[in-house]
Amino acid sequence: MSGSSRYRGAWEGFWREAPGEQGGVLWDAEPALTSEVHLALFEPHVAVRDLPLVDLGCGNGTQTRFLADRFPRVVGTDLAPAALDRARTADPAGRAGYRLLDAADRTEAEALHEELGDANVYMRGVLHQSEPDDRQPLVDGLATLVGERGRVFLVELAEAAGPLLREMVRSPQGPPAKLAPVFRHGIAPGEVADAAVPEYLRRAGLVVLASGELPLVTTEHTPDGDRVELPSRWLVAGRSG
Repeated sequence: MSGSSRYRGAWEGFWREAPGEQGGVLWDAEPALTSEVHLALFEPHVAVRDLPLVDLGCGNGTQTRFLADRFPRVVGTDLAPAALDRARTADPAGRAGYRLLDAADRTEAEALHEELGDANVYMRGVLHQSEPDDRQPLVDGLATLVGERGRVFLVELAEAAGPLLREMVRSPQGPPAKLAPVFRHGIAPGEVADAAVPEYLRRAGLVVLASGELPLVTTEHTPDGDRVELPSRWLVAGRSG
């Protein structure tokens, strides 16, 4: 997530060129393997169930639509209009709302909070795809959206994913087909130290309530046909316990 015009353009270009079918993008795994698993970890820590839920970095809305069946109001947000166009097209019944948002921009985060009030927030794999200077402002934006009563569920690639990604990129066959466009558009995942994520949350005024490790399931497969899974860490945080 970045406020720079270059980064906005990179994401817009990625989504304009991405395959249209569900699963055509590296991280677009089916909800049964992603948000459904995460929700089982998140729900015990949701203090106020009837708050809106913001799916931050919703992309084409695969997870947003699943979450919309489980929370009273869900808003999917993304940096790229092309991603939101796809999300709306895939949700003709309008189960969720969709909004252009750069959460690293304080003014934009405050405006959405003014509209929604305190919200629960789901964010999967966005921080490590942000530019380093935007990571603390992005987490500050999460804290703004959460307010006093909300909770955030955050899942990010672990440090251990870095060597695995580098190995895939350096493969004699080249990077996997679904990973190559990420690098081509200049939005390659950056490494975020495991210890840095809770520190970003602390600086934003949030308290980590729970954390753990999970594989981040992708839609890519190895030459042997096994699904590629990357080490990840999840955290639940809020203003207080």
